[in-house]
Amino acid sequence: DKFQPKLETFIRAMPTNGAQKAVWTPAHPSVHEGLSIPAQVNYVGKAGNLYDAGFEMHGAIHVAINYLRIEYLLNRIRIQGGAYGAFASFDPSSGIFGYGSYRDPNLLRTLDVYDATADFLRGQTLSDDELTKNIIGVIGDFDPYLLPDAKGYVSLNRYLVNISDEQRQKTRDQVLSTTNADLKKIADALEAVKKGRIVVLGSKDAIAKANAERGNFLHVTPIL
Repeated sequence: DKFQPKLETFIRAMPTNGAQKAVWTPAHPSVHEGLSIPAQVNYVGKAGNLYDAGFEMHGAIHVAINYLRIEYLLNRIRIQGGAYGAFASFDPSSGIFGYGSYRDPNLLRTLDVYDATADFLRGQTLSDDELTKNIIGVIGDFDPYLLPDAKGYVSLNRYLVNISDEQRQKTRDQVLSTTNADLKKIADALEAVKKGRIVVLGSKDAIAKANAERGNFLHVTPIL
């Protein structure tokens, strides 16, 4: 009751005239970047736009990411490669799928792991128990407990990017019904990331060595 009058005052103070819709065209770098810092480890990122390659949003991609994080990226990059961690992510609003590693002693090896992800996923056939486990892992993140400020932020974000409750329910249904066939299709979509953009934040020596081995593919910028 105390808040309602303040809200009404705030709403009345907002402008009611129309606004011209802004067009935002982000400038994507045309080169792979190597950002050198005085460090002994690297942070290796690679990303690409799946929508540009023809992928249509399907909830199974969340299940695929959950599986790849644990069974592939963690094993190949952290356990075998010695990095502190690795991850994959997908933004349904933009279509950007990305990989990342942090405190990583490797550079080219990690990029090779990223590029082999599609082949790895394509070669897997999950048991019913494995599928269920990964589906549960995803669904648990769909509706987490949120404090009031976080609820407001999430609601605003969904409004701004035009995500409806129907779309969210469709994605949830797709997650719950994910099959191995769906994961194979996700593997095919991930082929597009092989041609994605690379950004490495790491040691000068590691970046120089990678460039020497692969034809100066990184545009080097000293940060510190």
